[in-house]
Amino acid sequence: MRFENFLELFFAIYLNPLAAKSHKTKDHTQVWDNILKVVKDNVSSQAFSTWFDPIVAVKLKSNVLTIQVPSQFFYEWLEEHYITLLKKTIRKELGTNGRLEYSIIMESASSNSTPYTVKIPTTDRNVLKNPSVALPIDINKDTIRNPFIIPGLKKIKVESQLNAGYTLDNFIEGECNRLARSAGYAVSEKPGGTSFNPLLIYGGTGLGKTHLAHAIGIQMKEKFPEKIVLYVTAERFQTQFVDAIRSNNKNDFVHFYQMIDFLIIDDVQFFSGKEKTQDVFFHIFNHLHQTGKQLILTSDKPPIEMQGVEQRLLSRFKWGLSADLQIPDLETRIAILDNKIRIDGINMPKDVAEYLAYSITTNIRELQGALVTLLAQSSFNKKPITIELAKQMIDKFVKNTAREVSIDYIQKVVCDYFDLPIELLKSKTRKRDVVQARQLAMYFSKNMTKSSLAKIGAHCGGKDHATVLHACRTVNNLIDTDMQFKGYVTDLKKKISID
Repeated sequence: MRFENFLELFFAIYLNPLAAKSHKTKDHTQVWDNILKVVKDNVSSQAFSTWFDPIVAVKLKSNVLTIQVPSQFFYEWLEEHYITLLKKTIRKELGTNGRLEYSIIMESASSNSTPYTVKIPTTDRNVLKNPSVALPIDINKDTIRNPFIIPGLKKIKVESQLNAGYTLDNFIEGECNRLARSAGYAVSEKPGGTSFNPLLIYGGTGLGKTHLAHAIGIQMKEKFPEKIVLYVTAERFQTQFVDAIRSNNKNDFVHFYQMIDFLIIDDVQFFSGKEKTQDVFFHIFNHLHQTGKQLILTSDKPPIEMQGVEQRLLSRFKWGLSADLQIPDLETRIAILDNKIRIDGINMPKDVAEYLAYSITTNIRELQGALVTLLAQSSFNKKPITIELAKQMIDKFVKNTAREVSIDYIQKVVCDYFDLPIELLKSKTRKRDVVQARQLAMYFSKNMTKSSLAKIGAHCGGKDHATVLHACRTVNNLIDTDMQFKGYVTDLKKKISID
């Protein structure tokens, strides 16, 4: 080394503290050893030998420490019992941006293959608990009390009933739900302080109403832990009210709900025809709204379509914002599956996930159920996850889907066959190969789906129904006159068919 270079290195390392710090990097083994020293002082020796001795530090990259645990049960136990301790020690060693990731050893589907691992990030979430609230109690019923003095207070615990798995982070945003999600986020940041009170979220079955309602409550609870948050279904609310009447505790029932800061009522259409329940909810609603408390309501239909609900209650549902959840588009469905696969640490080919998204179009819950069913089929039958296995599962899981494919799926198959990007098929270009592919997509969409001509045209770049009819006639003519084109149609029909 030249003397000038040596001097340069000397000044850079020893006279520049920042540079010196950068040369001092932590090893994953060293970090984990330091964490274990702290853990050992905070847990029993038996717990340490059982739950921490078998853990092996794998790597440290970008402030993310990866540790290998023997099983899924091991991971779940650590997350449930020691996550707070681990989070504190991780951040002490790696700073505020420090994170923990698990590498879980899984049994292979084949007895001849070696076990494989899946990577799961830590949940990194606090326990969702409401603070205790004060209620008046009778100290001495035989004396006359001053109504302006509360003689005693009783602390009661109110469980939020929120599902910690339903968060805004895993509620995938798309055109179908952007308004509802954005409004929900605004409400969680300033509960009772926006014009979105009440926030009514409505939509069909399985589109994420309950998920979003829970997610808003969780977001608000994390930002305002001192607030009382309660999620309850309309059915349970009605059952509780009936029980209160039978036990002559109607006033206690009303007072309980009037003290809630953030009330979430799921499936309010269940109130239809139940006049007494509607009446008591009317008074609770008024009290909460007038005192600046936040209400979140969900329904399978907009207020204007609710039958059997009193007009005075419907008018209050309309005070705030009514946001609908629509059927998710293709991109959103793929994103939902990708997120589910990532969170669960599933190793699945991309084309299989896309196939599920193309095949199940109307229901998110059904889409996630199909994914779980496919994993079960693969695990129990010791089969790899393939397109063929997915087709068999879809045929049994969703009968109507097996007979009617989606327009999106047809377009994908056609574009893959001709090696064209799907964006080009939906564009206005008049290139011969693109026009041909577009006409074939229209032809198969008309013959293999129940979609209207207008809907087919809208999926193919905003074409009108006349263009779709012209495309179908053109394809039929070419089938009779062009043998090569007839071969294209035969091949594509086999590829598109799910049966």
